Amino acid sequence: MKLPATENLNVARFDPMPAPAEITAALPLTDAAAATVNAGRAALMRILDRADARRFVVVGPCSIHDPVAALDYARRLRALADEVADQFLVVMRVYFEKPRTATGWKGYINDPLMDDSFQIGEGIRRARALLLQIAELGLPTGSEALDPLSPQYLADLISWYAIGARTTESQTHREMASGLSPPVGFKNGTDGGLEVALNAIRSARAGHSFLGVNAAGQTSIVRTRGNRYGHLVLRGGGGRPNYDTVSVRLAEQALMEANLAPNIVVDCSHANSMKDPSLQPLVFMDCVHQIKEGNRSIVGFMLESNLAAGNQPIPDDLSQLKYGVSVTDACIDWDTTAELLRRAAAELRNLRAQ
Repeated sequence: MKLPATENLNVARFDPMPAPAEITAALPLTDAAAATVNAGRAALMRILDRADARRFVVVGPCSIHDPVAALDYARRLRALADEVADQFLVVMRVYFEKPRTATGWKGYINDPLMDDSFQIGEGIRRARALLLQIAELGLPTGSEALDPLSPQYLADLISWYAIGARTTESQTHREMASGLSPPVGFKNGTDGGLEVALNAIRSARAGHSFLGVNAAGQTSIVRTRGNRYGHLVLRGGGGRPNYDTVSVRLAEQALMEANLAPNIVVDCSHANSMKDPSLQPLVFMDCVHQIKEGNRSIVGFMLESNLAAGNQPIPDDLSQLKYGVSVTDACIDWDTTAELLRRAAAELRNLRAQ
């Protein structure tokens, strides 16, 4: 007797996905790229350990949709990174996945053709190719770990990871972070609360065992050692910023009460700028002022920046896309970015000279 179907009732089909080993064999890690990744990770760890007095800045487009424009941005940022290297470790923000509250474009990996065809295998290939090009320029990259399988394809090319506000509370993402090789920043919750991020940092420090895939694409039990370089990212929430002196001090106290290192990264976008990109430089310089006044807990910054300011909707005719303009959150433009980092570096340079 044929039994009624009970599984996959809402699944249209399963399309095969190349194994991580297939993708990495086609786009192997080069010696130059590996040197960039390792140097970036080591420098970030020294900053978090307070063995390096600089701060780090994760700066770049809200999301990647055009690899040509992204590489154009990377070349400019590489030159700027050298100018400010005495004060800042510059990490390019290279975000390929976008969490969505309801619907919308999910990012370059999920839909690289931007036509709802969801050619994820092609998206992974293109994402890895871009990361290789940027790493070979000598510029470390940072990204968001959203899909728990994507690090198997890309993490060997990434120096810093973020866990977003929507996923910091997720057990799956905390377990994943415990096995990631780079330092990981956990954002506070969308309500502005710190507890979920503090719990996430503590959880990621421990070893875990969970289901995942290995390089061959085989379902495996992943057993991790724990990641001791988890840290807090303040991004505001609940309708208010949390980068101000009082909020930062409260975050320091909360970290120390949780027996965690008081390492804080300020995301100058999102609720900290009330979604107004023109306010990002004000947030950044406010935090620089806190450092000049003696703050030692702010170890890094995040900025959403692109070649041109603002953002744009995705048109039906993709040839109408404006070059270097975000298709997700609005960004500050390149000139504003360069001026801001140069100004901040000069002020911190003067502080050290005193």
